[in-house]
Amino acid sequence: MRAPGLTSPGISPSSISAFLAAAAGRRLLPRKALARGGARWERRGGEMTTKTTTRVAIIGLGAMGSRMASRLLDAGHELIVYNRSAERAAPLVDRGARRAASPKEAAAGAGVVISMVTDDEASRAVWLDPERGALGGLGAEAIAIESSTLTLDWVRELAEHVGRRGARFLDAPVVGSRPQADAGQLVYLIGGAPETVDAARDVLGVLGAALRHVGLAGSGAVMKLVVNALFGIQVAALAELLGVLRGAGVDRAQALELLGALPVTSPALRGAGALIAADRHEPMFPIDLVEKDFRYALALARDVGASLPTAEAVRRVYAAAQSAGHGGQNIAAVSRIYG
Repeated sequence: MRAPGLTSPGISPSSISAFLAAAAGRRLLPRKALARGGARWERRGGEMTTKTTTRVAIIGLGAMGSRMASRLLDAGHELIVYNRSAERAAPLVDRGARRAASPKEAAAGAGVVISMVTDDEASRAVWLDPERGALGGLGAEAIAIESSTLTLDWVRELAEHVGRRGARFLDAPVVGSRPQADAGQLVYLIGGAPETVDAARDVLGVLGAALRHVGLAGSGAVMKLVVNALFGIQVAALAELLGVLRGAGVDRAQALELLGALPVTSPALRGAGALIAADRHEPMFPIDLVEKDFRYALALARDVGASLPTAEAVRRVYAAAQSAGHGGQNIAAVSRIYG
């Protein structure tokens, strides 16, 4: 099967088609309803049937969390949202979501609690804050889903905390960016018990086109760091080679067109090249987060006694892009440090 890295952040929706075709043959787990929620009527083939709904809490309404929340509302799930900046919840509240004053309040009574935040520090705060943390509101048998890109150490620690509450845990980071989130075409990389993946399928299936169960808790987090590092290495290599071509007087647009037609260029890299050619750098996968993910991948390598010299060199390239003022721009903006 083609590697998940072909569906990477910052790429146009069409670039994920190859991976989704491969993922279509994945092992399917049977659906099972969650305890919390209800049912609604819908028409199928001229007949009225009921569809199970779930009370879902979304913690973190950034570019991805807000889109995930919108799709859950569209699917008829009862939605509770929390964000540090309350105004980001307003459009969702207008559509029927309930805004919680804290992560703890958001988690109380929810069957599924999904966190989508920036890093370990933010995740720790929303889950474990002694007064406001979501863990304090998590009910027995609820499913806590951490979809942020985080370190293995923290994800494993969080899984232990959730288990001690009598609740269930999945680390389920996603491959894809804003267009895929809008379309429900994300690819989930999931760590946790198979039966918990089964129980969460009715919710995650609204958000993702493929649910890839990688292994035990923490496995999804590790796979996501590998995917992002692989993609980041490709984009950095393309950027510096385009700099060489520019110095040699080769037209960049023509070179990108040629490279895009060759099998050496992955669909994900082809998408990044198109953004470079168009000089479009809206932050679908900001360089600040790219550099953070490389730091997390390098920490993982040290923990397991591995060496990542290529990844370390590439992290320095993205750090240079940050220093040059491109940290808030999309990953392909790394090309700008090469002229």
